Formats: sequence, C-alpha cells, structure tokens
Amino acid sequence: GRVEFKVDKGAIIHVPVGRASFEADARVANLATLLDAVNRARPAGAKGTYLRGLTIASTMGPGVRVDLPALLAVANA
Repeated sequence: GRVEFKVDKGAIIHVPVGRASFEADARVANLATLLDAVNRARPAGAKGTYLRGLTIASTMGPGVRVDLPALLAVANA
C-alpha cells in the first residue's frame, strides 16, 4: 500500500497506523513501514537525530510512548 503523511507546524506527524481490530503484529508492521517511509523522506541536509520520540494514541485515548530504538531495529530488519 501507500504511506501518506503530513507534518504540522510543530513538526508532528499525525497518521493512522491501524485499527483496534488489527492483530498486534499487523500494527507493528504498519508502524515499521511508516518509520521506514519517514526516514526515506528525510531531507539530505538534516543532521543529528531525526526522530526524537514516538507516541501512539487512539482517537480519544491517552498516548503511549514507544521504545523508538527497538522499533527502528524492527523497521531495519
């Protein structure tokens, strides 16, 4: 499929990665694909840490911080 995302003024990406009815493995795969697409869209002049943090939240639910290094390892595998 396609990965489409937009960045707001605060440099925050808002994008759906799956539904609650998806299996956990499918959501992790979707998130890894999204991270891969964001890293590929990284400008050539960008230096240093490009992604500083990652939080996942349902539409009206609380956010949950994600272990970014572990997820990047899954995305690169």
